[in-house]
Amino acid sequence: MLLWIGLLVIIIVVFFLLIYWGFYNRIIRMENRIDNSWAQIDVQLRRRAELIPNLMETVKGYMKHEKEVLENVTKARTSLMNAKTPQENIDADNILTGALKSLFAVAENYPDLKANQNFLNLQDELTNTENKIAYSRQHFNDSVLAFNNTIETFPGLWFAKRMGRKTKEMLQIPEVTREVPKVKF
Repeated sequence: MLLWIGLLVIIIVVFFLLIYWGFYNRIIRMENRIDNSWAQIDVQLRRRAELIPNLMETVKGYMKHEKEVLENVTKARTSLMNAKTPQENIDADNILTGALKSLFAVAENYPDLKANQNFLNLQDELTNTENKIAYSRQHFNDSVLAFNNTIETFPGLWFAKRMGRKTKEMLQIPEVTREVPKVKF
């Protein structure tokens, strides 16, 4: 009888160790997915920042008196390139998005520019990159949601506390970047 009780205790301990091991690995994989998702966003932000000098050179010849718009785009791009943390990246990206909206809104008043093939190609590249950024952000937020759901529900909550894991923040778009740019002449 004592042998059966000892065997049962060993089976229960092994069972709980396997569950702990499974949740530990699951939480680590989810954190790695979040890190990978952020890396994909960062790649797309850098790609967009690298396209901007070409766009600016194309636009400069047409928009000589729109100096402020061009300077804002340049400053925003520099901020993005110098960002070190995810939050700095997000903030700089939001500023750059607003500056690009202003640039394209002003470009509407230059028919020759709108017909320029280089400008159209660069605009398409930026649009494609914006779509990739949006998808990458969505993937990041989906990864964060899955992680947060795992560590906030039972039994994951119990394991996450023992591992010292806390919920992660989702990316959100500030209200300022949702506004339509106002173009004044």
